[in-house]
Amino acid sequence: MFGNKGSAKPQSIDSLIGAGTTIEGNISFSGGLRIDGRVHGNIVSSGDQPGMLVISEHAEVAGEIRVNHVVVNGRVNGPVHATETLDLQAKAHVTGDVHYRRLEIQGGAVLQGMMVCDNEMQSDKVVQLKPQTADASS
Repeated sequence: MFGNKGSAKPQSIDSLIGAGTTIEGNISFSGGLRIDGRVHGNIVSSGDQPGMLVISEHAEVAGEIRVNHVVVNGRVNGPVHATETLDLQAKAHVTGDVHYRRLEIQGGAVLQGMMVCDNEMQSDKVVQLKPQTADASS
């Protein structure tokens, strides 16, 4: 999960919000962030390198998430914008719309919201068909 070849994912978790911790307010981070506690606020990755957010099995987040790579195994109440990959593990419970480029969902994960694939490459593969004209049917 952390060291796939050819990926731009961070190699390590730089910051940890521990199990007994509750944060009220927005978080901006770079690198990797793991949440084992509770966050009531928006979470955004910043900096030159892609960010990775891991929300563990007992963690809770209430707010908007905007991170390159998001792994959820806890509870999220709010929209999730994963510019690269969204990984919903078996104990994930997300209430809110999710935007992603790649999506991985394990059995047992719960998602209550709209799923939006933000894949700009997708439009390159769509073939536009010309409507049939009256002359072509004769």
